[in-house]
Amino acid sequence: MLRGLVLDYGGVLTDHGEDGAVEPPLVTALRKAKKHGLRTAVLSNADGWWAPPMEWSPLVDVTITSGSVGIAKPDEEIYLITARRMNLKPEECVFVDDLAVNVRGAARAGMVGVHHRSTRSTLEELEILLAIALRD
Repeated sequence: MLRGLVLDYGGVLTDHGEDGAVEPPLVTALRKAKKHGLRTAVLSNADGWWAPPMEWSPLVDVTITSGSVGIAKPDEEIYLITARRMNLKPEECVFVDDLAVNVRGAARAGMVGVHHRSTRSTLEELEILLAIALRD
């Protein structure tokens, strides 16, 4: 059973979608996931000084950056660290990234991987995997 949603920042959470939504659709998905009791995380290859926008803090349980842990995607260990900090097993997490190499790394670590190509297709896949509505 999937209990955690892990999203990349650049290219996923920054994607305003095909319709140019004011709020990026995957930010809305984080909000909906939290309301349904899922654990949430942002996993980025950013340096240790980066953090998600403050207004997202109620939406994100865990933020992991490569700079803060000294490991970068697609190294399997960064996904394992993320799952541990979420208090979940890797197989309880779904990870979304716009780079296929990072999705493969997550899958090797035991997570379900979703390759983000468009907000529409990513949301459709996540709604099937998580069995919850993630759009307004």
